[in-house]
Amino acid sequence: MVTVSVDEFLSESNGGTLCTFDVRSPAEYARGSIPNASSLPLFDDAEREIVGITYHTEGRTAALKRGLELVGPKLRWLVEHVEARVLPGQTVGLYCWRGGMRSAAVGWLLQFYGFDVVLLRGGYKAFRRFALAQFEARRTLYLLSGCTGAGKTAVLSLLAARGEATIDLEALACHRGSAFGALGLSPQPTQQNFENALAVELWRNRAAERIWIEDESRRIGTLTIPEALWQQMLAAPIIALDVPLDRRIEHLVQEYGSFPPCELAQCLAAIRERLGAERYARALDALERGDLYSVAQLALEHYDKAYRHSLRKRAERVRWIEAESPEDAASKLCILKSPVVRSHNAVRLA
Repeated sequence: MVTVSVDEFLSESNGGTLCTFDVRSPAEYARGSIPNASSLPLFDDAEREIVGITYHTEGRTAALKRGLELVGPKLRWLVEHVEARVLPGQTVGLYCWRGGMRSAAVGWLLQFYGFDVVLLRGGYKAFRRFALAQFEARRTLYLLSGCTGAGKTAVLSLLAARGEATIDLEALACHRGSAFGALGLSPQPTQQNFENALAVELWRNRAAERIWIEDESRRIGTLTIPEALWQQMLAAPIIALDVPLDRRIEHLVQEYGSFPPCELAQCLAAIRERLGAERYARALDALERGDLYSVAQLALEHYDKAYRHSLRKRAERVRWIEAESPEDAASKLCILKSPVVRSHNAVRLA
C-alpha cells in the first residue's frame, strides 16, 4: 500500500488505472468529493458522530474500540462493494478527510483481501487545496461568445474533437445559464462538486497553449464561477459568433421544442417582466398554437438585447466572426492563431 500526491492520484485516475473510493461519511461525500469517486463510507453519519464524541470525552483508545465495534459487521460489505466495481488490472484508490485512520484502515482490509491499494496523501483536504490552486494558476483563456442560439456548446464540442482544449462550464454546472437552462438536465451539483470538476478539467488542460471556455455570467443557475478564475475570464479575449437570426431560431426550436408546453410556459413566466406584457402575451399565444418559431423569436428579442449590451461594454476585447453553422465556426476558430484584425462587424484573420 503506497501513499501518493494529488497530482499522482489524479494522473492514475485519469488514465483509468485507478478506481477511486471516498471512505468519509455520506454527508461529507454529498457536500463534495473527487470527481468519479464512489462512496464507500467506513461510518455512516450517526456513527461518525458517535466516534467523534467518544474521542473527545473518553480519548483515542476508547474511540478506536468504539469504531472497531461499529465497523466489524461491515467488513464483508466493504470488500464486496469494492469487488463489484473494480475492473481487472485496476488499483483501488482511497481517501478520507486528511488521509488518516479511515482510509488507512480500509486500505489495510482491502490489501489483506488481495487488492492493490493507493492512498491519497492528505486526503480530501489536500485535494481541495489543489483544486483551489487550479483557479489561481494563470491560463491563456479564449471566451467563446455570441447571442443565444449561436450553438456555442456545439462549437466547443467540435473544437474538442479537433484537438483544441475546451471546458464546457454549462455541462459541469448542469445548467445552460438562462431561464430555460435547467430543462431536461440533472439537478445541479453542489458548489464544491462544481469547483472540483472544473478544477480537474483545468488540470487536464494544464499544458494547453490556450483553453476555449464559454462566455458566461459569473452565476450559472445556482452555482458561482470561482473568483480567481472569474478574474482571468474578465481579462480574456472574447471571440463572438455572428450567426444569422434564422439559424439561431432553428437551433433553439431544435434544442427546446421537444419539452412539454407547460414547462416552456414556466420558463417564459420567469422572464415575463423583461419580455414586457405585450411580448409575453404574444409568446404564450404562439406557444398555445404550437408556433415554436415565434416563441423563440420573441424570447430572442429579450436575450439579444441583454447579450449585445454586455458585449458592447467589453467592446475592446471582442472580435466577431461570421458563422453559418457550428462546423463553420469551429473551422474558423481552429485557425485563429495569427493576429486578429477588426473588419467591420466580423473578423479577418491576418
